[in-house]
Amino acid sequence: MKRILTLLLLAASFIPARAQIGINDLETNLGGRFSVTADKKLAKGLHLSFDGEIRLSDSFSSLGRWQADLGLAYKVNPYLKLGGGYMFIDKLKSSGEWSPRHRFYFDVTGGIRTGDWRFSLKERLQLTHRDATSMNIYQNTPNALSLKSRLKAEYKGFQSVSPYAYIEARVALNDPACSVKWDGTSFSDYSFTGYTDTYFNRVRGALGLEWKMSRQHALDFSILGDYCHDKNIDTNAEGTKLKSLSYDRTFNTNFCIGYKFSF
Repeated sequence: MKRILTLLLLAASFIPARAQIGINDLETNLGGRFSVTADKKLAKGLHLSFDGEIRLSDSFSSLGRWQADLGLAYKVNPYLKLGGGYMFIDKLKSSGEWSPRHRFYFDVTGGIRTGDWRFSLKERLQLTHRDATSMNIYQNTPNALSLKSRLKAEYKGFQSVSPYAYIEARVALNDPACSVKWDGTSFSDYSFTGYTDTYFNRVRGALGLEWKMSRQHALDFSILGDYCHDKNIDTNAEGTKLKSLSYDRTFNTNFCIGYKFSF
């Protein structure tokens, strides 16, 4: 785990300052992720999957998010796999209200195997839609576009277990942007310039182990470190006045358990 944390901190050090007005260091959080997956083989190389997941936060004391995912994947050849799907997400906001969102994604995974090791690179483009009528569109993007890149290494030398490690970076592609002046104490000449801001806002890494109990049943255990660096904009409802502009920064640790049924 120490190596993964070192990689996360090193990657985070390359995240640009972005002319930050301020940084809010939020409290670190300990949580858990528990998932169940059903994978159906439709044809050679073609799989349909359904995944359900719940996420606990605040040291496992509260439910912070649940989601359901329906996906389709096709293995073109031993080196290339294509996938896509739809995910429904319901997330608990700091106000205590639940915020539903709809996510559509497409991914490309390239992989090679050398000896007992398998290395893969997965690129996922995702669009997350939220109801614009229930949010300030000058603070948040109703249709958030992001790109996730994951580099993963797996050891296949054992009969029933496969240890692995990965590191993943996410880029926000269309966050709200603005033109504003800052004199050290207050903002002036603020104007919203569209959804054009692009920056790295998350780096995560994990150490895990997949235990294949039989041809149909498998368990997955992992420890996930999650570094977040999200822009926090506070404007009035009309988008004519900027109250604050900062970045929320935090590091969270999650213990993850997953069950997979293949048929």
